[in-house]
Amino acid sequence: MDEVFKALADPGRRRLLDSLNARGGQTLSELCSVLDMARQSVSKHLAVLEDAKLVVTVWRGREKLHYLNAAPISEISDRWINHYHRRRVSALAGLKRALEDPTMESPEFVYVTYIQSTPERVWEALTDPKFTARYWGRTYDTDWVKGSPYGVIQTGVRVDDRDQVILDADPPRRLSYTWNTVSPEMADALGWSDEFFARVAAEPRSRVTFEIEPEPDESVRLTVIHEGFEEGSAMLESISGGWPRVLANLKTFLETGVAELPPACK
Repeated sequence: MDEVFKALADPGRRRLLDSLNARGGQTLSELCSVLDMARQSVSKHLAVLEDAKLVVTVWRGREKLHYLNAAPISEISDRWINHYHRRRVSALAGLKRALEDPTMESPEFVYVTYIQSTPERVWEALTDPKFTARYWGRTYDTDWVKGSPYGVIQTGVRVDDRDQVILDADPPRRLSYTWNTVSPEMADALGWSDEFFARVAAEPRSRVTFEIEPEPDESVRLTVIHEGFEEGSAMLESISGGWPRVLANLKTFLETGVAELPPACK
């Protein structure tokens, strides 16, 4: 955590994180404009934040987009805020609130975690039913070939839809698929209200992409990009709280062999 605390110590870098928390997916030029900083200064600050894994980048064509990564902040929360009286860590309270309220103007979700494993094992954990059932509480019925349909089983409910398809599959580097339909039965099993389910059902289908990259220290960088949402999306609200728990379970499962299912999946 030393690199994280050092990165947070600079007020300029905290301003960058505040800006990215307010609106994810900004380019370097946009950050320079918002913060009224020289391009070279912003680049140096971003390099420090990226080294600390507080900022992650995603390429969209020729544009490099920057996002706040909540994973290191979550680790700080677990290590310090949850173990000590809140009044003793008031300097971190704002960051914890930012983590607990992941709403952002850019209608997509980006999350990065680092796992002590191999790309092959991460791919297997994302696709093999015997693994997904343990840390996620859901399984997929498909051959994981681009263009293939899939069925999803969660909370004892199976959903099949012709628009549930694999968009890209390049093991063990990249996996992408359209997000599953939520049936009334699944919504009921997940504890969703009728109003919330109606909002989700009216939205366009989103898509999720997993990028799996080996790191020099023999760990794996797993980037999850969930996109295709409208402004004010109910599904984005749901997955913004769900993905961090699922990915934390995945990391724990691969590193220790133990994982606790989210409450709704038990």
